[in-house]
Amino acid sequence: QLQAFGGGLVQAGASLRLSCAASERTSGSYAMGWFRKAPGKEREFVAAISRNGDSTYATNSVKGRFTISRDNAKNTVYLQMNSLKPEDTAVYYCAARQEGWPSRDEHMYVSWGQGTQVTVSS
Repeated sequence: QLQAFGGGLVQAGASLRLSCAASERTSGSYAMGWFRKAPGKEREFVAAISRNGDSTYATNSVKGRFTISRDNAKNTVYLQMNSLKPEDTAVYYCAARQEGWPSRDEHMYVSWGQGTQVTVSS
């Protein structure tokens, strides 16, 4: 079970930190990812992290601005988002895959959170 939270309405240039709380069954055993879906667009990959946190991926448009991390002791994955832009506006979803290695492919993920809305105004 995954639950994402931390979204909100912010101005361009601001920061937000999204959190994804996982059940004990999920945390520490699974790679995790963040995806987002903007209005009128398909869901896209944002960032992913391996089960022990030693490997991360991020899409080019967020590199240098977003950082994914995890705290397995707290069963939580984070997405720190800095220097937000209006084009970052989307519903953000966290997801878990039944492998330890992260993936950019959403079809590799088997569990999904409910999503949290991020809106960035210009």
